[in-house]
Amino acid sequence: MLRDFFSKKKRYASIPSQEAKQDVPEGLMQKCPNCQKIFYRKELNRNMNVCPHCDHHHRLSAYERIQHLFDEESFVEWDKHMISNNPLHFPEYEEKLEKDRKKSDLNEAVVTGKAKMNGMETAVAVMDARFRMGSMGSVVGEKITNAIENARKEKLPFIIFTASGGARMQEGVLSLMQMGKTSVALQRLHSDGGLFISVMTHPTTGGVSASFASLGDYNFAEPGALIGFAGRRIIEQTIREKLPEDFQTAEFLLEHGQLDKVVHRHDMKKTLTTVLDLHNVGGDQS
Repeated sequence: MLRDFFSKKKRYASIPSQEAKQDVPEGLMQKCPNCQKIFYRKELNRNMNVCPHCDHHHRLSAYERIQHLFDEESFVEWDKHMISNNPLHFPEYEEKLEKDRKKSDLNEAVVTGKAKMNGMETAVAVMDARFRMGSMGSVVGEKITNAIENARKEKLPFIIFTASGGARMQEGVLSLMQMGKTSVALQRLHSDGGLFISVMTHPTTGGVSASFASLGDYNFAEPGALIGFAGRRIIEQTIREKLPEDFQTAEFLLEHGQLDKVVHRHDMKKTLTTVLDLHNVGGDQS
Protein backbone atom coordinates (compact mmCIF):
# COMPACT_ATOMS: atom_id res chain seq x y z
CA MET A 1 0.00 0.00 0.00
CA LEU A 2 2.85 2.38 0.92
CA ARG A 3 4.59 1.58 -2.33
CA ASP A 4 1.42 2.47 -4.25
CA PHE A 5 1.05 5.70 -2.31
CA PHE A 6 4.55 7.04 -3.08
CA SER A 7 4.83 5.71 -6.62
CA LYS A 8 4.55 8.23 -9.44
CA LYS A 9 1.46 7.85 -11.52
CA LYS A 10 0.92 9.35 -14.89
CA ARG A 11 -1.66 12.08 -14.93
CA TYR A 12 -3.70 12.84 -17.98
CA ALA A 13 -5.37 16.10 -18.92
CA SER A 14 -8.91 15.82 -20.13
CA ILE A 15 -9.55 17.43 -23.47
CA PRO A 16 -13.00 18.99 -23.91
CA SER A 17 -15.09 17.32 -26.56
CA GLN A 18 -16.14 19.20 -29.67
CA GLU A 19 -19.67 19.34 -28.25
CA ALA A 20 -18.39 20.94 -25.02
CA LYS A 21 -16.46 23.53 -26.98
CA GLN A 22 -19.60 24.45 -28.87
CA ASP A 23 -21.42 25.07 -25.57
CA VAL A 24 -19.29 28.22 -25.00
CA PRO A 25 -21.22 31.10 -26.64
CA GLU A 26 -19.40 32.78 -29.50
CA GLY A 27 -18.25 36.31 -28.65
CA LEU A 28 -18.32 35.67 -24.90
CA MET A 29 -14.66 36.62 -24.44
CA GLN A 30 -12.43 39.30 -25.94
CA LYS A 31 -8.65 39.68 -25.95
CA CYS A 32 -7.07 43.10 -25.46
CA PRO A 33 -4.69 43.77 -28.39
CA ASN A 34 -2.45 45.85 -26.13
CA CYS A 35 -1.87 43.69 -23.02
CA GLN A 36 -3.16 40.36 -24.43
CA LYS A 37 -5.39 39.82 -21.37
CA ILE A 38 -8.72 38.07 -21.98
CA PHE A 39 -11.92 39.46 -20.50
CA TYR A 40 -15.61 38.75 -20.59
CA ARG A 41 -17.09 40.97 -23.27
CA LYS A 42 -19.82 42.10 -20.86
CA GLU A 43 -17.18 43.22 -18.37
CA LEU A 44 -15.47 45.25 -21.09
CA ASN A 45 -18.79 46.78 -22.17
CA ARG A 46 -19.57 47.83 -18.61
CA ASN A 47 -16.23 49.63 -18.57
CA MET A 48 -17.10 51.58 -21.77
CA ASN A 49 -14.80 49.27 -23.80
CA VAL A 50 -11.74 50.39 -21.84
CA CYS A 51 -9.41 47.56 -20.83
CA PRO A 52 -9.58 47.23 -17.01
CA HIS A 53 -5.98 45.98 -16.94
CA CYS A 54 -3.98 48.35 -19.20
CA ASP A 55 -6.52 51.15 -19.93
CA HIS A 56 -6.41 50.51 -23.69
CA HIS A 57 -9.38 52.16 -25.42
CA HIS A 58 -11.16 49.59 -27.58
CA ARG A 59 -13.44 50.84 -30.33
CA LEU A 60 -17.03 51.77 -29.61
CA SER A 61 -19.83 51.50 -32.14
CA ALA A 62 -21.71 54.69 -32.96
CA TYR A 63 -24.81 53.72 -30.97
CA GLU A 64 -22.75 52.48 -28.01
CA ARG A 65 -21.01 55.85 -27.79
CA ILE A 66 -24.32 57.70 -27.98
CA GLN A 67 -25.76 55.46 -25.25
CA HIS A 68 -22.80 56.07 -22.94
CA LEU A 69 -22.60 59.84 -23.38
CA PHE A 70 -26.09 61.23 -23.88
CA ASP A 71 -29.22 61.31 -21.76
CA GLU A 72 -31.43 58.25 -22.02
CA GLU A 73 -34.00 58.32 -24.84
CA SER A 74 -32.98 61.87 -25.83
CA PHE A 75 -31.33 60.97 -29.16
CA VAL A 76 -33.27 61.87 -32.31
CA GLU A 77 -31.58 60.55 -35.45
CA TRP A 78 -31.29 62.48 -38.72
CA ASP A 79 -30.95 61.15 -42.29
CA LYS A 80 -30.97 57.49 -41.27
CA HIS A 81 -32.47 56.54 -44.64
CA MET A 82 -29.48 57.80 -46.69
CA ILE A 83 -27.47 55.07 -48.41
CA SER A 84 -24.59 55.14 -50.89
CA ASN A 85 -24.87 54.06 -54.50
CA ASN A 86 -22.12 53.40 -57.02
CA PRO A 87 -21.69 56.62 -59.06
CA LEU A 88 -18.37 55.55 -60.61
CA HIS A 89 -19.48 51.94 -61.23
CA PHE A 90 -16.61 50.65 -59.12
CA PRO A 91 -16.42 46.83 -59.33
CA GLU A 92 -18.08 45.00 -56.40
CA TYR A 93 -18.61 48.24 -54.46
CA GLU A 94 -22.34 47.70 -54.00
CA GLU A 95 -21.77 44.16 -52.72
CA LYS A 96 -19.26 45.45 -50.16
CA LEU A 97 -21.69 48.16 -49.01
CA GLU A 98 -24.44 45.57 -48.51
CA LYS A 99 -22.07 43.32 -46.58
CA ASP A 100 -21.15 46.20 -44.24
CA ARG A 101 -24.82 47.08 -43.72
CA LYS A 102 -25.53 43.56 -42.50
CA LYS A 103 -22.37 43.36 -40.38
CA SER A 104 -22.77 46.73 -38.65
CA ASP A 105 -26.56 47.22 -38.79
CA LEU A 106 -25.83 50.71 -40.16
CA ASN A 107 -26.72 52.32 -43.48
CA GLU A 108 -23.51 54.34 -43.56
CA ALA A 109 -20.30 55.10 -41.67
CA VAL A 110 -21.74 57.97 -39.61
CA VAL A 111 -24.78 58.42 -37.37
CA THR A 112 -26.12 61.96 -36.97
CA GLY A 113 -28.83 63.57 -34.90
CA LYS A 114 -29.46 65.64 -31.82
CA ALA A 115 -29.44 64.61 -28.17
CA LYS A 116 -29.17 65.98 -24.66
CA MET A 117 -26.08 65.77 -22.48
CA ASN A 118 -27.03 66.39 -18.85
CA GLY A 119 -30.06 68.30 -20.12
CA MET A 120 -28.12 70.42 -22.64
CA GLU A 121 -29.20 69.84 -26.24
CA THR A 122 -26.56 69.45 -28.94
CA ALA A 123 -26.24 68.24 -32.51
CA VAL A 124 -23.99 65.22 -32.84
CA ALA A 125 -22.28 63.07 -35.47
CA VAL A 126 -20.59 59.78 -34.57
CA MET A 127 -18.47 57.89 -37.09
CA ASP A 128 -18.28 54.09 -36.98
CA ALA A 129 -15.17 52.29 -38.26
CA ARG A 130 -17.10 49.03 -38.79
CA PHE A 131 -18.63 50.43 -41.98
CA ARG A 132 -15.99 50.71 -44.75
CA MET A 133 -13.43 51.60 -42.07
CA GLY A 134 -15.33 54.84 -41.44
CA SER A 135 -14.28 56.13 -44.85
CA MET A 136 -15.86 59.38 -46.07
CA GLY A 137 -17.95 59.00 -49.19
CA SER A 138 -20.68 61.23 -50.59
CA VAL A 139 -23.33 60.14 -48.09
CA VAL A 140 -21.02 60.55 -45.09
CA GLY A 141 -20.17 64.07 -46.26
CA GLU A 142 -23.84 64.86 -46.90
CA LYS A 143 -24.98 63.60 -43.48
CA ILE A 144 -22.29 65.54 -41.64
CA THR A 145 -23.01 68.70 -43.65
CA ASN A 146 -26.75 68.38 -42.95
CA ALA A 147 -26.02 67.94 -39.24
CA ILE A 148 -23.88 71.09 -39.22
CA GLU A 149 -26.58 73.04 -41.06
CA ASN A 150 -29.25 71.78 -38.66
CA ALA A 151 -27.07 72.84 -35.74
CA ARG A 152 -26.71 76.30 -37.27
CA LYS A 153 -30.45 76.69 -37.90
CA GLU A 154 -31.49 75.37 -34.48
CA LYS A 155 -28.74 77.33 -32.66
CA LEU A 156 -27.21 74.14 -31.26
CA PRO A 157 -23.56 73.32 -30.59
CA PHE A 158 -22.14 70.57 -32.79
CA ILE A 159 -20.04 67.64 -31.53
CA ILE A 160 -18.43 65.07 -33.81
CA PHE A 161 -16.64 61.86 -32.88
CA THR A 162 -14.37 60.85 -35.73
CA ALA A 163 -13.09 57.38 -36.59
CA SER A 164 -12.01 57.05 -40.20
CA GLY A 165 -9.50 55.66 -42.63
CA GLY A 166 -9.93 58.77 -44.80
CA ALA A 167 -11.61 59.38 -48.15
CA ARG A 168 -13.46 56.46 -49.78
CA MET A 169 -11.48 55.44 -52.84
CA GLN A 170 -14.47 53.79 -54.56
CA GLU A 171 -16.04 57.24 -55.01
CA GLY A 172 -12.90 59.00 -56.23
CA VAL A 173 -13.09 62.77 -56.57
CA LEU A 174 -16.67 62.79 -55.22
CA SER A 175 -15.27 61.62 -51.92
CA LEU A 176 -12.52 64.25 -51.91
CA MET A 177 -15.10 66.98 -52.54
CA GLN A 178 -16.62 66.22 -49.12
CA MET A 179 -13.55 67.74 -47.46
CA GLY A 180 -14.39 71.17 -48.86
CA LYS A 181 -18.13 70.71 -48.43
CA THR A 182 -17.98 69.95 -44.71
CA SER A 183 -15.36 72.64 -44.09
CA VAL A 184 -17.52 75.32 -45.72
CA ALA A 185 -20.49 74.23 -43.59
CA LEU A 186 -18.36 74.59 -40.47
CA GLN A 187 -17.26 78.07 -41.56
CA ARG A 188 -20.93 79.06 -41.83
CA LEU A 189 -21.55 77.68 -38.33
CA HIS A 190 -18.55 79.60 -37.01
CA SER A 191 -19.68 82.84 -38.69
CA ASP A 192 -23.03 82.49 -36.93
CA GLY A 193 -21.31 82.09 -33.56
CA GLY A 194 -21.90 78.35 -33.31
CA LEU A 195 -19.77 76.03 -31.18
CA PHE A 196 -17.96 73.06 -32.74
CA ILE A 197 -16.25 70.36 -30.66
CA SER A 198 -14.19 67.71 -32.43
CA VAL A 199 -13.31 64.47 -30.63
CA MET A 200 -10.81 62.31 -32.50
CA THR A 201 -10.88 58.59 -31.76
CA HIS A 202 -8.79 55.71 -33.11
CA PRO A 203 -8.13 56.05 -36.00
CA THR A 204 -8.68 59.52 -37.50
CA THR A 205 -6.67 59.67 -40.72
CA GLY A 206 -6.56 60.89 -44.31
CA GLY A 207 -9.07 63.39 -45.65
CA VAL A 208 -11.12 63.35 -42.45
CA SER A 209 -8.17 64.45 -40.30
CA ALA A 210 -7.27 67.05 -42.95
CA SER A 211 -10.75 68.60 -42.98
CA PHE A 212 -13.53 68.82 -40.40
CA ALA A 213 -11.81 66.73 -37.70
CA SER A 214 -9.14 69.39 -37.18
CA LEU A 215 -11.37 72.47 -37.37
CA GLY A 216 -12.97 72.38 -33.93
CA ASP A 217 -13.18 75.29 -31.55
CA TYR A 218 -12.04 72.54 -29.20
CA ASN A 219 -10.01 69.61 -30.53
CA PHE A 220 -9.99 66.64 -28.16
CA ALA A 221 -8.82 63.06 -28.60
CA GLU A 222 -8.99 59.74 -26.80
CA PRO A 223 -5.75 58.30 -25.36
CA GLY A 224 -3.58 56.44 -27.85
CA ALA A 225 -5.67 57.42 -30.87
CA LEU A 226 -3.88 57.31 -34.23
CA ILE A 227 -4.30 60.74 -35.85
CA GLY A 228 -2.66 61.84 -39.08
CA PHE A 229 -2.91 62.37 -42.80
CA ALA A 230 -0.43 60.13 -44.64
CA GLY A 231 0.98 56.88 -43.27
CA ARG A 232 4.30 56.61 -41.43
CA ARG A 233 6.05 54.73 -44.24
CA ILE A 234 5.05 57.29 -46.88
CA ILE A 235 6.26 60.20 -44.74
CA GLU A 236 9.56 58.50 -43.91
CA GLN A 237 10.21 57.78 -47.59
CA THR A 238 9.38 61.37 -48.50
CA ILE A 239 11.49 63.16 -45.87
CA ARG A 240 14.10 60.37 -45.63
CA GLU A 241 14.12 60.48 -41.86
CA LYS A 242 13.10 58.06 -39.12
CA LEU A 243 9.99 59.25 -37.27
CA PRO A 244 9.54 59.02 -33.47
CA GLU A 245 7.81 55.87 -32.20
CA ASP A 246 4.86 57.84 -30.82
CA PHE A 247 4.45 59.88 -34.03
CA GLN A 248 0.79 60.53 -34.99
CA THR A 249 -0.55 59.51 -31.58
CA ALA A 250 -2.90 61.75 -29.63
CA GLU A 251 -0.22 62.31 -26.99
CA PHE A 252 2.35 63.39 -29.61
CA LEU A 253 -0.09 65.87 -31.16
CA LEU A 254 -0.98 67.29 -27.76
CA GLU A 255 2.70 67.82 -26.97
CA HIS A 256 3.15 69.67 -30.26
CA GLY A 257 0.13 71.94 -29.83
CA GLN A 258 -2.29 70.34 -32.29
CA LEU A 259 -4.78 69.18 -29.67
CA ASP A 260 -6.36 70.97 -26.74
CA LYS A 261 -6.63 67.90 -24.52
CA VAL A 262 -6.39 64.11 -24.48
CA VAL A 263 -9.49 62.95 -22.63
CA HIS A 264 -10.00 59.52 -21.09
CA ARG A 265 -13.27 57.93 -22.16
CA HIS A 266 -14.48 57.80 -18.56
CA ASP A 267 -13.98 61.58 -18.31
CA MET A 268 -15.39 62.47 -21.73
CA LYS A 269 -18.95 63.27 -20.65
CA LYS A 270 -17.74 65.46 -17.78
CA THR A 271 -15.32 67.34 -20.07
CA LEU A 272 -17.91 67.92 -22.80
CA THR A 273 -20.53 68.98 -20.23
CA THR A 274 -18.08 71.50 -18.79
CA VAL A 275 -17.42 73.00 -22.24
CA LEU A 276 -21.13 73.18 -23.06
CA ASP A 277 -21.86 74.79 -19.70
CA LEU A 278 -18.99 77.24 -20.22
CA HIS A 279 -20.65 78.37 -23.46
CA ASN A 280 -24.03 78.63 -21.73
CA VAL A 281 -25.74 75.91 -23.73
CA GLY A 282 -29.15 75.89 -22.09
CA GLY A 283 -31.35 73.42 -23.97
CA ASP A 284 -34.56 73.00 -22.02
CA GLN A 285 -33.01 74.92 -19.12
CA SER A 286 -33.17 78.24 -20.98
